[in-house]
Amino acid sequence: MEYDIHTLLDSATLLTTLWVIYMIRFNLRSSYMEDKDNFAIYYLVIPCALLALIIHPTTHHNIFNRISWAFCVYLESISVLPQLRVMQNTKIVEPFTAHYVFALGVARFLSCAHWVLQVLDTRGRLLTALGYGLWPSMVLLSEIVQTFILADFCYYYVKSVLGGQLVLRLPSGVVH
Repeated sequence: MEYDIHTLLDSATLLTTLWVIYMIRFNLRSSYMEDKDNFAIYYLVIPCALLALIIHPTTHHNIFNRISWAFCVYLESISVLPQLRVMQNTKIVEPFTAHYVFALGVARFLSCAHWVLQVLDTRGRLLTALGYGLWPSMVLLSEIVQTFILADFCYYYVKSVLGGQLVLRLPSGVVH
């Protein structure tokens, strides 16, 4: 919300995400396994929206922007759950997908580590720069939640790669 580079990067992310969605929905539709994709998205969207209404930044920005920002932070922290559910239902993860989700897990771990180190380095001043109340803690908690959600998958990925397997096979109880 503060810097042009973040707006540019967020816009690029949005455009590439829309392109991927378009490709999946139209060009790659034949490979979609609808029976395996049984995660009800509203289980993610509704709690995140309610949480964003209750706990959002206390900055000087428009209330709609602050609530939208909070909603995005909360939803991003759990957005990988539907993909993990599909992978759990299929029990087999193709290498390209496995590499992508592992890279996402590494990126989330580094982002979380960055946040934690920044909070420690600034002796907590970073959190006060985000506002006051519960919001700063919720941002940090969201980073931690997303990291732990992906940690389980990353464990099985590393175990598979070290075992020389090209295809990742997940046990039946990886994602609940």
